[in-house]
Parts: sequence; C-alpha cells; structure tokens
Amino acid sequence: MKSVLVIAARDLKRFWSYRFWLAGQIVMNVADIVIFGLLFNNMINRSLIPDYIKFVTPGILSLALFISSFSIGREVGVELRREVSDYLLSLPVSRVELVLGRFTGGALRGLIYQSGFIVLAMLLVGVPSGYAWLVVAYTSITLSFAMSGLSIALSTVTRDFNLQATIRSVVYYVLFFFSNIFYPPRVIAARFGGFADAVAYSPLSIATSLYRWAFGYTSEVDVAVDSLLLAAWTAVLLLASYFLYLRNLTKKG
Repeated sequence: MKSVLVIAARDLKRFWSYRFWLAGQIVMNVADIVIFGLLFNNMINRSLIPDYIKFVTPGILSLALFISSFSIGREVGVELRREVSDYLLSLPVSRVELVLGRFTGGALRGLIYQSGFIVLAMLLVGVPSGYAWLVVAYTSITLSFAMSGLSIALSTVTRDFNLQATIRSVVYYVLFFFSNIFYPPRVIAARFGGFADAVAYSPLSIATSLYRWAFGYTSEVDVAVDSLLLAAWTAVLLLASYFLYLRNLTKKG
C-alpha cells in the first residue's frame, strides 16, 4: 500500500505543474454552466427542464471528474514513447503496485479537481442530505478510478503519437457527447433513436443521474440499480485497463 501511495503522490505532484491547463479547464467547465444556462434557460421546453442551470450543473460534476481523471493518460503515453516506462519498471515495487499507483494517481487528480465544482453545485442546485453525500462520494470515487484506468490503457495501446491521440480523442468525445450531461431523456431518445438506451447506460450518464438525485434535482432515479451499474462499469474498465496497461508497458516496439 505504501508503494502505491508513493507512486500516486508522484502523479499528483506532476498534476499541479499544469497550472495553465488547469486554469483553462476550470474556466471551460464554469463557462459550460454559465453560457449553457444563460443561452438555453429561456429557450428550452420548461416541461422537459424547468431550470437548465440546475439540470446541467450535476452533469458538469461528471464532466469535470472525467476530464481531470483522463488527463493522466497523456503523461503515460509520453512516458511510453520516451521509454521512461523502462525506468518505472526498474523501481523496487511490484508491477501490480505500479499499475495500481498510476490508477490511484489519476483518480486523486479527478477527485481534487472536482471538489470545487461540488461546492458550486451546492450553491446552484442544493445541499445533499447525509445519505446523499455517501452517494456523491461513491459516485465520484468509482467514476474517477474508471476514467483514470481507461485513459491510461488507451494511451499505451500504441507508441505512435498520432494514432494514440486519435484513439484517445474518439473515446473521449464518444463518452462526452453520448451522455445525458446536456440533454434530458426525451431529447436523447429523439436524437439517438435506438441508441438512447446505450446512452442512458454509459458511465457518465449513470454518474450524472446519481448526482442529480443526490443534489435534489430529481427523485426519478433508481439509486441502487445505478450504483450497481456504475460499480460494474468500474470493475470491467479497471480490470481491462490493468491487463492492457501491464501488457503494453512491457511490450517492445
């Protein structure tokens, strides 16, 4: 456990070196709330969304966590191309500890970055109750680990930078746009047709639904089922990412 935390602390420390990137992401996420809220609040069908700012804010919690947890993948990709991974493999830690440490480092990035937006959600939407806080914590922890692991695995699939960036971008935008962060279920059904169910069961959609319930925006969420689905997503993504990263870390060429 100590080795895992040491490796995670290394990745967390490097996170703060991207000050301008962090500042840009914060501005972008806040702008999502302000701009979308101001533009769409008086344009949308009130029967679908009575208050768009309150609707989109919990979704920004998922988006903020997703973006920050996903950031570690870029560094892992650079390490692989520059063969820094050879140095990491020479450290006096087991490969299991190394992989778990990287996953944990990425997850901690997401949790720390998201914390400010949780405060913002409390101001704009509502304050969760005691049990709802547990749902918020559970959702944030599981999603951050899932996205951290997925990002790392995708960034090690190939050493070719262009192909690596393409794979990451495609997955990034599929998860970003095929979700309920910006759209209610009826709009998703109209836009995506038969794919609406797949959108509803994506990890970002599930997390956003849990956040909307926890912050009191809606009560029409089966918390138990969604929590189990998110746990299943996390387990599958972490397990697949673990084996992919370990394989690609030791693969030459």
